Formats: sequence, structure tokens, C-alpha cells
Amino acid sequence: MRIHVTGATGFLGTELRALAPSASGERVEIRDTEAVQALFVRLRPDVVVHTAYRQDGEGAREIVVDGSANVAAAATAVGARLVHLSTDVVFDGRKGSPYVEGDRPAPCTEYGRAKADAEERVVAAAPDALLVRTSLIVGGPGHAPSKHELAARNPDGAFFEDEIRSPVQVGDLAAAVLELAALDLSGPLNVAGADDVSRAGLAELVTGGPVRRVPAPPGRPLDCSLDSSRVRTLLRTRLRGVREVFR
Repeated sequence: MRIHVTGATGFLGTELRALAPSASGERVEIRDTEAVQALFVRLRPDVVVHTAYRQDGEGAREIVVDGSANVAAAATAVGARLVHLSTDVVFDGRKGSPYVEGDRPAPCTEYGRAKADAEERVVAAAPDALLVRTSLIVGGPGHAPSKHELAARNPDGAFFEDEIRSPVQVGDLAAAVLELAALDLSGPLNVAGADDVSRAGLAELVTGGPVRRVPAPPGRPLDCSLDSSRVRTLLRTRLRGVREVFR
């Protein structure tokens, strides 16, 4: 397959390129509709893996929402399959049990709202797109650290004890995404780690010791754990839990 990865210099994008060295990671301004279209016409990818995003700051919503729509439309125009990376925080964490693919998004943060809107725009432009919903991405021992691991090592940090996520190791996620790119699947699919832990619990796994625990402030998502049982029936790749990763 000819694969193009958006956000190829990011944490996940770098891992995807390492596992698929022939993949294109050529940079383009995804907010520029014509530039994205021109790139895809020239590259003619079979698969586009869309990982590019900005979580906050100037232009974040436009990059997440408009950029994703541009990538989806351009992929459709050249007949490429689209694998779009989304997030667990399209949910607010108030359900009381792990989220499944059929649960309706209900974000409570600006980033979550942008990612939920991006999912809608992607499906409108590319109805057969696969929406990979994942969680916090970590590197683990022997791997470059993620931003979450770096934050955990801040001695002045405080970590939410009631915000629950399903962190995933970046190599596991990248291998899973590449497997899924070859399968005839569409719609949302949860692809996250096997353990549901709080942000405080994750920080303690990273550091190997206690951290300062605090409750999440109003407006934060709470239990956004993902039920990834469906994807585990489809993959050879094993999506490890963070307790195993940091053992």
C-alpha cells in the first residue's frame, strides 16, 4: 500500500513512519484545501492516516475541524482509504462505564468538541472512513517519552485522581493502525490500552512512586475509559495495558 501520514513528525506519526518506512510524511498545511488536494493528486496514496492535530492555542479548532475535513475530501477525491485518529474525550466521562463504539459523543472540553465536530465532517466527506478513537499515548521504558510521561516527572505536578483513561503504548497503537488500514472497516472503532487508570495512577506508574493527587476541576472529562474488545478480535497486534508497559 502507498500510505501517506499527516502529522508525520508527531509522537504517533513518527512511530508510524518507523514501522512503515516507505510511507510518505510530506508536510502540507491541512487548512489549505487546494494544497491538500494537490499533494494527494501528486502522491496518489492508497491509504491516508490522519494524525495531525493541535490540542489548543491559535488555530487549534481550524486545524482539527477544517483540516480534517480537507484531508477527508482530498482522500475521497483520489480514491484513498482514510484512517482518521480521534480521541476518547469526544465523551464527557459521565456514563459510568467504559464507552463503546455506539455511544453518542458528548464532549465537555473545547478540544473534545473540536474532535467530535471533526468526526462529523470526516464522515460527511468520506463516508467509508475509519475513525480510530484512542486515549493517552505513552512511550514506556526504552522509548522516547510522551508529553504525559514528561509531565509525570515534574516534581511540582499535581495529577487528577478521578479522570480515568485507557492509555496505549505508541508502538502498539501504530502497529494496530497499520493493520486496520488494510481491513475493510468504517465508522468509529475504539483502539486503546487494556488498563483503565487515572491520570494520577498513570503518573505513579511512570515515576514508580507516589504523586500529588487532586480532584479534576469542573469542566474536565471524568471516566473516559474505552471498551476496545471489538478491535481485539480483529488484530494480531496486542494492545497492552500500561501496568504491563511500565512493569
